[in-house]
Amino acid sequence: MDKESILRTVAENDVKFIRLQFTDILGVMKSISITSDQLEKALDGELMFDGSSIEGFVRIEESDMYLRPDPNTFLILPWNGTNSSSKTARLICDIYDSNNQPFAGSPRYALQRVLQEAREMGYTMYVGPEPEFFLFQLDEKGAPTLETNDKAGYFDLPPVDKGEEARRDMVQTLQSMGFEIEASHHEVAPGQHEIDFKYQEALATADSIVTFRIVVRTVAQQHGLHATFMPKPIYGIAGSGMHLHISLFKGKENAFYDPAAEDGLSKECLNFIAGVLKHARAICAITSPTVNSYKRLVPGYEAPVYIAWSHRNRSPLIRIPARRGTGTRIELRNPDPTCNPYLGLAVVLKAGLDGIRQNLKPLAAVEQNIYEMDLATRKMNNIESLPENLYEAINELRQDKLIQEALGEHIYSRFVLAKIREWENYSSRVYDWEIDEYLEKF
Repeated sequence: MDKESILRTVAENDVKFIRLQFTDILGVMKSISITSDQLEKALDGELMFDGSSIEGFVRIEESDMYLRPDPNTFLILPWNGTNSSSKTARLICDIYDSNNQPFAGSPRYALQRVLQEAREMGYTMYVGPEPEFFLFQLDEKGAPTLETNDKAGYFDLPPVDKGEEARRDMVQTLQSMGFEIEASHHEVAPGQHEIDFKYQEALATADSIVTFRIVVRTVAQQHGLHATFMPKPIYGIAGSGMHLHISLFKGKENAFYDPAAEDGLSKECLNFIAGVLKHARAICAITSPTVNSYKRLVPGYEAPVYIAWSHRNRSPLIRIPARRGTGTRIELRNPDPTCNPYLGLAVVLKAGLDGIRQNLKPLAAVEQNIYEMDLATRKMNNIESLPENLYEAINELRQDKLIQEALGEHIYSRFVLAKIREWENYSSRVYDWEIDEYLEKF
């Protein structure tokens, strides 16, 4: 869409309000609401806001920022009721500083920079995500509990899957907003669900992920439920991930596919895999960005722990789905849905491009179940582990100049500061487990 078509659509549909959306460095969606009579000014990039109030943006003495809506992200939101006078649309924005330059602290700009780097090498990145989430009941005050509304498991059907109605409405709402839904189903744990939507170019996918999270939580609320993308809300059951299916194209050709290769994987695909594996421990700080993320990344729950790749089994970090031709892709399995998708895709792409540039070769694919290997066998096969906690992941990020470059100095420094604070806050608390374990013993 362009400026004129947006203005025409707003007038024809009697849209009264427009939400101008963007994320902070942690991936939390922010929004400034304007009336439709201010839309033209916004589309011309003339609206300012105070960036000093946003996590990781700017200091108070340099707070004036400009919002520049991306016309391709225009949507009329479907949950404003039947009263046409209250219709609301949204636009996702790029951020510019007071000197009219792209703001280095904008996560969307960080991804755009790396995508431009890929274009200069002749590549376009496509990504299909598989976001998972839990649905929990609310208490009498409307606060979320940890009580699920079912005891269902993987691919179960109603009546065991009592969240099916809410999930169906989520799918229909997403479809009304232009999403092409490929699958939706109950996941392994009680109350856990997954909705997969079709791959798109990377920037559009990142935009779709932040929109998806809002839609899922809004529709859940309409059903009297709370949707959470927290990776591991309950001990002892599976956590929620967001596997990323990634491919590079050169024009209309999938650069990861080589029909002459025995496994159908091109040299560029293997280079890309090697680059991601080389930087995996630093990437983890971005794709698994919370203290809670590392409660999911433990053996026994299908979440990856080990830095390896495979054609078949699901224990390594990277799996190669069976499809070949245009569908050839890698599946990166450690990201979870709390990650900022703009930053997550930026660092993965940067690492993969580095692998292509340096002609890196991955170690041999590991086809046996790594969870069943002992430490000596893993060492013999040069299989390293992902970081065990957020602090370890941040230290890996501090040592990886390439991943820092993908983020840019502004985002990198503020992200690390925010996450060190999170770790220190977590580490200094006293938890129920400690009381149960030590209070009477000592």
